[in-house]
Amino acid sequence: MTRITSNFAFKQIPTQFKLFFGGRNSLVLLGLLLLGGCSGPTVRQSASSMQRDHIVIDSSKRGELVMTAMSLLNTPYRYGGDTPAEGFDCSGLVAYVIDRVANERVPRNTSGLAQAARPISKNSLQEGDLVFFNTLNQPHSHVGIYVGDGLFINAPSSGGRVRLNSLSSHYFAQRFDGAGTFFN
Repeated sequence: MTRITSNFAFKQIPTQFKLFFGGRNSLVLLGLLLLGGCSGPTVRQSASSMQRDHIVIDSSKRGELVMTAMSLLNTPYRYGGDTPAEGFDCSGLVAYVIDRVANERVPRNTSGLAQAARPISKNSLQEGDLVFFNTLNQPHSHVGIYVGDGLFINAPSSGGRVRLNSLSSHYFAQRFDGAGTFFN
């Protein structure tokens, strides 16, 4: 059974802390929330699901996966979001697209995705592969879907929208942290 063990919501904070975080201190809270980035909620997996081999998706689905991801461009970012209606964080976008195209459940956080995917080199990236970044001084703290020509689609940050970025952009080139695939 999969169980969410950490999913921050302001309404879950005791009243005495809400009072403390009012005013100037609310900026500190906001900063901490934004630092959560898009690694997604922490999910505890059962022993049987952790022993499962890598997920394998037929390579014929690469184009469909990219087209599905591209259809979600401009969807609002939302931490913990994993549907077009509520918005996406980075791992929610990846999980939604893979579930939609391949009917496969993948981990709902970036480190879980990195562990579940078969590692590949940057030079062997193909459409539909995953690209990982170290954006929070943590390995694999951001993920996107490679769409070809050095571009990837991702849900970048609070206040943002699902968009295309270049692997060679200054920001992402410095933070590239590996690539992985679920395709055979």
